[in-house]
Amino acid sequence: MNPMLLLFGVLILGGIGLMVFVLMGSRRSDAIEARLNQFTERAMTLEEMELEQPFSQRVILPATRGLLTTLGKYGPKQSMDRLKLNLQLAGNPGNITPAMFIGLRVALTLILGLIITVVAFNTMETTLQAMLYSIIGFVLGYMLPVIWLGRKITDRKKAIQKAMPDALDLLCISVEAGLAFDLALQRVTQKWDDELSREFKRVLSDIRLGRTRREALKDLAERTGVEDVQTFTSAIIQADQLGVSMSKILRIQADQMRVKRRQRAEALAQQAPIKMLFPMVFLIFPALFVVILGPAVPRLLQSFGG
Repeated sequence: MNPMLLLFGVLILGGIGLMVFVLMGSRRSDAIEARLNQFTERAMTLEEMELEQPFSQRVILPATRGLLTTLGKYGPKQSMDRLKLNLQLAGNPGNITPAMFIGLRVALTLILGLIITVVAFNTMETTLQAMLYSIIGFVLGYMLPVIWLGRKITDRKKAIQKAMPDALDLLCISVEAGLAFDLALQRVTQKWDDELSREFKRVLSDIRLGRTRREALKDLAERTGVEDVQTFTSAIIQADQLGVSMSKILRIQADQMRVKRRQRAEALAQQAPIKMLFPMVFLIFPALFVVILGPAVPRLLQSFGG
């Protein structure tokens, strides 16, 4: 037998045996790792954590944010500080940056304006009407994000204003029971999950990061833009500086908030008849006239005609 062929065959068999050994060893290690994972939690890598997220959060959302940021570079930059403040007052919905918001306005302006332009020029008889509708579409697309942001700011302010009296009552009770002010704030954050409790959580996190209570409360008043919150933070800062009893200040603030809530309810009740006047005159009364006087109309016509 040729010794070269024999050596070649031995090398092939040795390679096959080595591959089988490696595969069996890897399977065995995988089996051992799977068995251990049944009793212990395995630390996940960053890649595995990212792959566990849905496709929309991994691909679509970052691509959309990047596109809006790119479009925001071509938008107006005059009121960037004011826009940043408005986004802060709205609670930073969706973690939108000012550049992304400007990009959103540009994108909606182009999309809505082009769609209405194409529909108008294909359906309108005259070019003047089509151009008018096209201009309306571009203006509407440019103003819709601003209207949405203003609505978010109004709703958030109302939610914070509505939650203030109950939150101050709990703060007052907690401080009178012997808790410190920071622990009382933490108690409020554990009790509710609303806009005000989230702002209190941010105040506590700022204090833990090393900021003074005065600075954290001032930032709270600026972020919310609510008059009641500004009054509350001013009273707490003054009490902290002058050494006044915190429980007395909170009790006074809670009483004032309840009085303001009652006054707002009375003001809304007084506005109700005026607000009901327009639907009654234009919607309810015509329907009543049709039901009551409708059967008499044919007889009146016959009598006058006779």
